[in-house]
Amino acid sequence: MAERVETLNMPKRRTGGAPQWVDALLTLLRYIILFGFAILFIAPFIFAIANSFKTAPQIASAPLTLIPNPFTLENYRKLTQGAANVPLWTLNSIIFAVSVTLARVFLCSLAGYALARIHFPGRNFIFLAVLATMMIPGVVLLIPRFIILKQLGLLATYPGGILPIVVDAFGIFLMKQFFESVPGEIEEAARIDGATPFQIFSRVALPMATAPLIALSILAFQGTWNELQHFLIALGPTARDLWPLTLGLATLRGAGVGQQLDFGLFLAGSLLMTLPMALVFIVFQRYFVESSSHAAVKG
Repeated sequence: MAERVETLNMPKRRTGGAPQWVDALLTLLRYIILFGFAILFIAPFIFAIANSFKTAPQIASAPLTLIPNPFTLENYRKLTQGAANVPLWTLNSIIFAVSVTLARVFLCSLAGYALARIHFPGRNFIFLAVLATMMIPGVVLLIPRFIILKQLGLLATYPGGILPIVVDAFGIFLMKQFFESVPGEIEEAARIDGATPFQIFSRVALPMATAPLIALSILAFQGTWNELQHFLIALGPTARDLWPLTLGLATLRGAGVGQQLDFGLFLAGSLLMTLPMALVFIVFQRYFVESSSHAAVKG
């Protein structure tokens, strides 16, 4: 009996494969490699933050120094002075991003539910047509979009900046794949209780779609927040009061003849634009994994 107890208390040895210290060493090596790649990707962002608090001569002489000497907020003060109107551009970005996000979440979820649950002639063809639009480069649609907005009189207006991008093919695809993974018995029970199709959609299907809805909201907000080409076409170079932050910061690059790029000012503006999205992704990153599983697995 004593021998049996000693045998149970002895550390177990691996019956095959590499020893435990080899596995531990390989695990450590993997973490070192991942940490190296993380530093590689984060380093430009860290240097951008550091240089945004430096003076122009220091940026030119020591761009790789992480500690500004002297430390200055002059670049951030410039954002609200002169031709730059960053507070107004930020407000416009918020208006565009929130409006597009709310409309896209509602319309994409509605279209995804219809394609997943409602049987009507041509449903598969419509879904394939929606997927086909994902293969078209966005730059190809700029000129037709400009012509349509001009004919409708929506150039240099808030509706002209919002309406053309309220629906997204990927959002429809994401929501369709999720709704197809929901058991039909749940909706059938609601239908027996007398619920209408829209009540089933709003009270049964949507409450179960928390993860894909949050992921779609973040992607829609991030895409609109960073959009440049569409607003350049829809708003034009003269409607400065309607510009979002992306279009406004693009004018700070000094693209004109004889103009020079103010690196400190440009980096400060870029940091101001990047931080909100970085915080959103850090807080809600787990929802992207859940929504990806719903999009990849059908049924």
